[in-house]
Amino acid sequence: MRKPLVVALCALALAGAGATPAAASAPSPTGADTVTDAVPAASLTDVVNDTVGAAADALSGLVAPKAAAVDFAGTVSLSNCSGSVVRMPGSEADDPALVLTNGHCLESGFPAPGQVLVDRASSRGFGLLNSSGTKVATLRANRLLYATMTDTDAAIYRLGTTYAQIKSAYGIDALTLSGTRPAAGTAISVVSGYWKRIYTCSVDGFAYRMKEGDWTWKDSVRYTSACDTIGGTSGSPVVDRATGRVVAVNNTGNEDGERCTVNNPCEVDEKGTVTVREGINYAQQTHLFPACFGPDNRLALNASGCAVPKP
Repeated sequence: MRKPLVVALCALALAGAGATPAAASAPSPTGADTVTDAVPAASLTDVVNDTVGAAADALSGLVAPKAAAVDFAGTVSLSNCSGSVVRMPGSEADDPALVLTNGHCLESGFPAPGQVLVDRASSRGFGLLNSSGTKVATLRANRLLYATMTDTDAAIYRLGTTYAQIKSAYGIDALTLSGTRPAAGTAISVVSGYWKRIYTCSVDGFAYRMKEGDWTWKDSVRYTSACDTIGGTSGSPVVDRATGRVVAVNNTGNEDGERCTVNNPCEVDEKGTVTVREGINYAQQTHLFPACFGPDNRLALNASGCAVPKP
């Protein structure tokens, strides 16, 4: 759980010190770049024909093309975080659209441990981005359907706009949530609408339990080191590059090597052994949510198979 302001101050400090490595410095909020965990062989033609974002990366020393066509379309920027317009596998075009972000990104502050918020009024605005990362509209919520920081770190808002209306007005489709748990080794992209930055890496594994301050999360996704996410990327969709579906929501990382403190989560295994991985970042899986939504994108916590925390 990180604060964008801290990132901005760090970026200024690094700029003053003359730091230049693209993977180590904080991005400009108007820039788009891609970080990769490996540089496959690529010809000059491959690089020239890649996207403008990848060309910008090449200038920063990151020459690898994207492994899949993952872009910013459907992602959103919040006042303090990132997010995405999402649909369930069974959602219809005329259903009210949903926005996914972190529970710790709520405008009202962090939910307490054990707290689950359901069906609350909201008029929160979200900056809708197109494929190149340009803001094309401000979408407005009318309800906060679900939010918690217990077992997971997620919030889902309902918009006053349908998927069909968004598609008609802006040519943008929602991202689809996968109903399947991701596997270790899955190639992923973490797409930040706040920073307009795409991180590319793989699922390194899973934390049986992850503790950060007063909160505990279950079965968290651990990234390989190339996804060095920063403050403001909280709430970003984690996209399976093979399927294009959302498999998790980005939420935290261990910044300073501390043990189980805020901004320094630790992993706890089935035997209670604690592991600290400084510089490694994490996400919370989202495959449980499709079973908790019914027709018209109505939240159905009592539905068979819905296993998310309940009030």
